[in-house]
Amino acid sequence: MTLSKTIGIIGGGQLGQMMAIAATYRGHRVVTLDPAADCPASRVSEVIVADYTDVDALRTLAERCDVLTYEFENVSAESLDMVADKALLPQGTELLRIAQNRIAEKDFLTKAGVALAPYRVVTSSLDLADYDFLTTRVLKTATGGYDGHGQVVIRDVESLAQAKVLADQTECVLEDFVSFDMEISVLVSGNGRELTVFPVQENIHRHNILSKTIVPARIPEALAEKAVQMAKKIATDLQLFGTLCIEMFVAGDQILVNELAPRPHNSGHYSIEACNFSQFDTHILGILGETLPDIQLMQPAVMLNVLGQDMEAARAFVNQHPHAHLHLYGKAEAKHNRKMGHVTVLGEDVESVEEF
Repeated sequence: MTLSKTIGIIGGGQLGQMMAIAATYRGHRVVTLDPAADCPASRVSEVIVADYTDVDALRTLAERCDVLTYEFENVSAESLDMVADKALLPQGTELLRIAQNRIAEKDFLTKAGVALAPYRVVTSSLDLADYDFLTTRVLKTATGGYDGHGQVVIRDVESLAQAKVLADQTECVLEDFVSFDMEISVLVSGNGRELTVFPVQENIHRHNILSKTIVPARIPEALAEKAVQMAKKIATDLQLFGTLCIEMFVAGDQILVNELAPRPHNSGHYSIEACNFSQFDTHILGILGETLPDIQLMQPAVMLNVLGQDMEAARAFVNQHPHAHLHLYGKAEAKHNRKMGHVTVLGEDVESVEEF
């Protein structure tokens, strides 16, 4: 068991908050860097108020901490490189660079030998000059996209015109639009020597935002095992420290990797109640190089995201179902489509739990 450490977390949103809670339970001290003094992590950690690109503030954080980690992938890898000599950064910055850029990500995944949707790199509208509509495709910005932002599904002349405008603004990836049966994800945590894997999760999205996660995923055991083995291969090639989420599509008997998230993930929040160790526990253990436990799903589970417009419905749901676990992140303002919390329900009948 590692003696008490000071862990620095870059990003004080809900993921940073839950990382800090997991670290605190194990006797560690946490300092968070975030632009907002009242960020969710401020309730459970000390906060350095600064922009994520503020090298002086990052250096201060690094000097005060034994280990650094991050809650999201849009941290400047270059800025972290400039302070990495001040504190241990087990995850390194190469994983950040891979996850921040879809071109780099797909190049890595191709070399790892896992299946992807067909794609090609687009550097300007000239690459779309002879576009055919035989296959539906989606143009995605190489950097900066999330929850459906920074992408255009090309179905007709009008959407092609929108895609050309986007292509002239930034590098992009053009992917064949996958007609999938289901979206799934696999969480895997590493300590640089060994891996531990969470059960395969089934994810349901609304308007490109995760709405509901069902665990275990409702797929044949052979497909679930294929997804787990792909996740292990990716994590091994990365020499993984901490938690990584691999998002995938199920298309018939194929598993196609969609993207990587190099940190705990929204789809894994169920693990706090449903597993013997949560994704945040294994993230903290992993970055500290501690031995990782085998993950056991104690009960089937469903996780429902609580967005800004869902607050009243979520409170009513919990009042009607006192066995449900409500997590609110403490964000100051409940904006439309803003992730304000989540609800986890355990039991054999979780498939019947409806979204808000």
